[in-house]
Amino acid sequence: MMEQESTSMLPMIIFLVVIFAAMYFLMIKPRRRQQKEHEQLTQELRKGEKVITAGGIYGQVESVAEDTVVIKLESGATLRVAKSSIMGKQGAQQAMEKKSSPFTQ
Repeated sequence: MMEQESTSMLPMIIFLVVIFAAMYFLMIKPRRRQQKEHEQLTQELRKGEKVITAGGIYGQVESVAEDTVVIKLESGATLRVAKSSIMGKQGAQQAMEKKSSPFTQ
């Protein structure tokens, strides 16, 4: 009787392991890679680079501090934002959009 219970549990345990592995490779691993890329981006920010913030603000980096970045907008106004709110560089963002667009050849 005990052997039947242990053999009936084996497929369920294998199923749970497979589900966990699928979740790891489809959700957790890509997110970690994305976090590393974002961290690298914020550490490599330099004066003069054109960037995009999480709020959709386009600007040019004026100065970089430990946790903040001062961005100069087209109007000439400056804006201090958190370093973590920088989502990407303008040129890199446009190149990615062109690559991923199904209408470009």
